[in-house]
Amino acid sequence: MGMRRGTNLPRMGDFNQSVILETIRRSGQGMSRIELSEATGLSAQTVTNITRRLLDEGFIEEAGRTITGPGKPRVMLRLVPHSRFSIGVHLDPSVITFVLLDLAGTPVRRRVAHTPATEPQRIVAAMAEAVGALIADAGVDRSAIAGVGVAAPGPLDAAKGTVIDPPKLDGWHRVPLRAVLAEATGLAVTLEKDTTAAAVGELWMGRGPADESFLFVYLGTGVGASLVRAGEPIPGSSRNFGEVGHIMVDPYGPRCTCGSRGCVEVVCTPQAIVEQAQRTGALPGRDDASTVEELFTDLCERADRGEAPALDALRAAARNLSVLIAALSNVLDVDRVVLGGPFWSRVSGVYLDVIPGELHGRSATRGLRAIPVDGSVVGDDVGAVGAACVVLDSVLTPRATDLYLDD
Repeated sequence: MGMRRGTNLPRMGDFNQSVILETIRRSGQGMSRIELSEATGLSAQTVTNITRRLLDEGFIEEAGRTITGPGKPRVMLRLVPHSRFSIGVHLDPSVITFVLLDLAGTPVRRRVAHTPATEPQRIVAAMAEAVGALIADAGVDRSAIAGVGVAAPGPLDAAKGTVIDPPKLDGWHRVPLRAVLAEATGLAVTLEKDTTAAAVGELWMGRGPADESFLFVYLGTGVGASLVRAGEPIPGSSRNFGEVGHIMVDPYGPRCTCGSRGCVEVVCTPQAIVEQAQRTGALPGRDDASTVEELFTDLCERADRGEAPALDALRAAARNLSVLIAALSNVLDVDRVVLGGPFWSRVSGVYLDVIPGELHGRSATRGLRAIPVDGSVVGDDVGAVGAACVVLDSVLTPRATDLYLDD
């Protein structure tokens, strides 16, 4: 994401403050006031006023002087990463991941817990307890926590902060997650769709060009997608972009609850891959009550050891996922494809071996270019990291819509 421009209109204090903070954050090494003025298009006076306030509030600090030609040395300003923190919580039906990030977006602490049964009360209680433990563990002052971001499976009612009826979370009918978690933790809570949060995490941690576009393919208990266009995530008009579970990828595949055959939901998810591997004998039947996660891990470990049936099962799954990725990337015409999510690292070797070639074969633009396929720079925690970045984003990132808010 490139440098953002400020505006010298009155009543623009908060917007310009965000522009300056974000510009300093992205510079890494820090910037002088003159460089800030050049990068943001703000007058020297505006930069001086805002940086004074940011220094007073402890967001930035003076970090030595540099000599750049004649005249007096310039004072460098840089972010104080430990001035503010945010917490990201990723609710996946199998695992809940918690991360604490500092203002620079660096993970300071993480915790992972198995999702306890699916009753909302138990999950919220477990979340609140883990959030408290994370803060205590890091020895951070609660007043420095900007908020908690939650990444949850859709569909969501964004306005009400409600999780509606996610396919894999039984009993989650219109759960007002944002309100109950805010009450349980005493912190401000934002709720974001898991796939969109993952794209935000990728944007924050990646160092792509300002105008980049990519399709993010998310591999959790469910499979989802999100889109970044011109360096911004596209949430969709109800903030539920990327519900791809019922796109058909194998017309001869198993029947789906929707009445169709071979949907992403019954072909590409860990549960579907495990069931198929058990049918073919790639994964021996086990009598114990193993979770899908344990069975999927077993399958991936067998593939890593070179067991042909297990490898074939994952290759078939990668080919099916390629059908989805090709359909989406042909429609959306993106620069690249990124894969990530809680189940990604286990399959990354096989998938990165299979998907690029399959995608190229199905790409509408193959005569023009090859579409790069990358694994997430953030890794398995991308949902939680992204949710925490959504919070930091609200502190740091200028939004043009802020220009119209009359506070």
